[in-house]
Amino acid sequence: MRFLVSAFALLLSFFSLTAHAWWNDDWAARKKITLTNPAGEVADAPVLIRLHTGNFDFLSASEDGSDLRVVAGDDATALKFHIEKWDVVNQLGLVWVKLPKLGASTEAWLYFGNPEAPAASDAKGTYDAASAVYHFNEAAGNPADSGPAGANATAFTGSRVAASFANGGVKFADGQSLTLPPVPAQGGWSVSLWVKPESLDGALMRAGGFSLSLAGGVLTAQAGGASATAPAPLAAGKWQHVAVVVEGGALKLYVEGKAAGEAGGAVLPTGPLALGNGYRGEADEVQVSGAARSAAWVAVAAAQGPEGTLVALGEDEASGDGGHGGIWGTLFAALTLDGWVAIGILAVMLVFAVMIMIAKTFYVNKVDRANRQFMQAFRELSTDLGAIDKSNGMASTFRESSLYRLYHIAAQELSHRFRDTDASHLKDNAKNLSPQALDSIRASLDTGLVRETTRLNKLMVLLTIAISGGPFIGLLGTVLGVMITFAVIAATGDVNVNSIAPGIAAALMATAAGMAVAIPSLFGYNYLNSRIKTITSDMRVFIDELVTKLAENYSR
Repeated sequence: MRFLVSAFALLLSFFSLTAHAWWNDDWAARKKITLTNPAGEVADAPVLIRLHTGNFDFLSASEDGSDLRVVAGDDATALKFHIEKWDVVNQLGLVWVKLPKLGASTEAWLYFGNPEAPAASDAKGTYDAASAVYHFNEAAGNPADSGPAGANATAFTGSRVAASFANGGVKFADGQSLTLPPVPAQGGWSVSLWVKPESLDGALMRAGGFSLSLAGGVLTAQAGGASATAPAPLAAGKWQHVAVVVEGGALKLYVEGKAAGEAGGAVLPTGPLALGNGYRGEADEVQVSGAARSAAWVAVAAAQGPEGTLVALGEDEASGDGGHGGIWGTLFAALTLDGWVAIGILAVMLVFAVMIMIAKTFYVNKVDRANRQFMQAFRELSTDLGAIDKSNGMASTFRESSLYRLYHIAAQELSHRFRDTDASHLKDNAKNLSPQALDSIRASLDTGLVRETTRLNKLMVLLTIAISGGPFIGLLGTVLGVMITFAVIAATGDVNVNSIAPGIAAALMATAAGMAVAIPSLFGYNYLNSRIKTITSDMRVFIDELVTKLAENYSR
C-alpha cells in the first residue's frame, strides 16, 4: 500500500494542474532564480546574478536590458535591482538584486522580453541606507558610490582594470591609494571587499584607529586595542573575499566567508578610509557599512564569486498564448474535463501496471531461484524419494519453489501408501505402485500444476487490460477533446490557428498518455510471460521425471 501511494504521488507530479502565475502578461519570458544559502537567514542581502551566454538568451531581452524585472518567489512582489553591466555583444550581464529575506532556499523570477518596458534599474534602492558600495565600473574619475549614502571617493591614484572580479576593478601599485569618505556608524561598522594580491605584504586599508594589513599573506586587523590575525595566509594572484566587522567592542575578521579571528577591546574606526598605499594588487566590490554585518551576511557575500553555489538559474519559460509555464503549461491549461478524466484513469492504470510488473518480477525471480536450489537437492535422492519432505527445515527452505510444492504432493501420496518410503527398506511384496496408483499420483500432480500455473499468472490479466484498454481510453479522450474544440470554434466563429492548436494539442495528450500506459505494460507483459512459460515448462518436465522415478523405485 505504501508503494502504491508513493508511486501514485510521483505520477501525479508529472500531471500537475498548477503552474506559477505570470507576474505580468506584457513580459514574454522568465527564468527561475534559486538561491541556496546554508549560512543562515539574512535580511536585505544584495545578491549578484551573473548572466552569460550559457544561462541567458540576450537576444530575447532589450539591447540595454531595460526590460529586466526581478520578482519574488510569490510571483507578485517586484524586487529592487540594478544592472552593473549589460554587454549584448559579449553576452554578459551583472545584475544586483536586493533580497528582503534570504533563507536556506529562496526563489525569485527574472522576467524579460518586453521591448516597450522602461528601465527599472535602481542602484540606490538595491542597498540599505547604511551602505556605501563601490563597483568601480566608471570609465574615469573618482569611483562613485552606488549606494544611497552618496559617499563618492575623494581621491584615487590607482589604475582601473576593465575585467576584474565582477566588472571593472581597481589596481594599486606602490604608493597608490583610494580614499573613501567616512560612513556614519549606527552602532557598528563593517567593510567587505574582494582582493587579488600581487604582493603578500603591505597595508591593505587604514582609517582612524583601524588598519588591515598583510604580512607574508597573513591578514591582521586592528581596531583600537583589539588585534585579530587570520590563521592561514591569502594566496597571491587569486580572488579572495575579506571582511572586517566591529561591534560592541568586538573585532571580527572573516576570510572567504568564514570567521578567521576575533578580539575584544575594539573601537569604531573614524575618519576617511584609505585603500592601498602599501598594498599591491587588485580590489573590487568594496562595501562599507555603518552597521555591523552578521556572519551569515558575510558568508552570503563570499558565496557570490564566479565559482559560488549561491545562485542557480533555471530554464527559460515562455508566456505562451493565454497560458503560462512554457509548452506544457499551455497544453495543461487547454486540456478539457474529459481529457483530465481520461488522463486520470490512465494514471491509475499505469501505477497499477508498474506495481504489478515490479511485484511479479520479484516473485518470478524468487521462484526460479528456489527451483534451482530444489532441483540440486532432488537429484541427490537415491531410493527414498520422500526424504526431502521428511527432513526438518527443508519445507521452509524451498517454500518459494513451485517444483517443491509439486514434489510435496507426490511425497504425501507416497506416505499414504507406504509407512516407510525408502524403497531399499520395503519388502518385495510391499514395493509396488500399480499403474492405477501411478495414474492417481499423476492426476494429483496435474492438479498441482494447474494451481501453480494459476498462481504464476495471477494479476497478469491487468497488464493485458492496460495494453489493450489504455490506448482506447486515450483515444476516447482525444476524440471528445477534438469534438469540444470544434464545437467551441463553431460557437465563437474564431478559426485562427492560435485558437485551434492548443485545444487539438491538449486533446492529443490523452492518446499520448494511453500509449505511455500501453508501451511499458506490453514490454513488461512479454518479459514476464516468457519467464512464466519457462517455469511452467520446467514443472511439466519435472512431473514426468518424478513419475518415472516413482515407477522405477516403487514398482515391480
